[in-house]
Amino acid sequence: MTIRLAAWAFYWSIRIIGSTVRFDSEGLENFDNIRASGKLPVYAFWHDRIIGSAYYFRHRKIVVLTSQSYDSEYTSRCIQRLGFGVVRGSSTRGGVQALVGMIRLMREGFEMAFTVDGPKGPRYEAKPGPVLLAKKSGNPMAPFLVEFEKSWKLKSWDKLQIPKPFTKGLVMASEPIPVPSDLDDVQLEEKQLELQKALDKLVARGEEWRLKQR
Repeated sequence: MTIRLAAWAFYWSIRIIGSTVRFDSEGLENFDNIRASGKLPVYAFWHDRIIGSAYYFRHRKIVVLTSQSYDSEYTSRCIQRLGFGVVRGSSTRGGVQALVGMIRLMREGFEMAFTVDGPKGPRYEAKPGPVLLAKKSGNPMAPFLVEFEKSWKLKSWDKLQIPKPFTKGLVMASEPIPVPSDLDDVQLEEKQLELQKALDKLVARGEEWRLKQR
């Protein structure tokens, strides 16, 4: 019952606050270009932006990797109500099984998404999940970021951002990062670093945009 109540509260908070945000975008044509090439995006974003991301990309049948922990259950139920699919697993538990499931779903035409520093951090450190999925599935990584002019930040490990009502939002996407299937371990680490740099640049661009709104 506690999980159900928390999931509904989280869901309605996202729906109500998100509906007041005035969104703009930069670079979203990169997603269209991926689809036009016959591929699917492997979305990658930071855990602290999960609220804005969940609202903006709702009801697009994107499948998200979520932790198997008890604490993440209400989050999973919430995002499912927002039209996302869920695959259970993490870097510590169920990772291989989750990867196999995501590869299968991508073959069926579903787009995938990772909070790349989740489920418990370290904050803003990209993990290898998206790189491995991109290699195995043949689909490119698609880094993006949602920035808000005004937001609250929780005292959690990720400093979760909650947009303030009626604020401005900016959704930014980097160019796709392909991961060829024949890369060795060293080259995969280089791709992981490339993803890290792309997301870091988006954070810097978001900060620049936010300061200009003042």
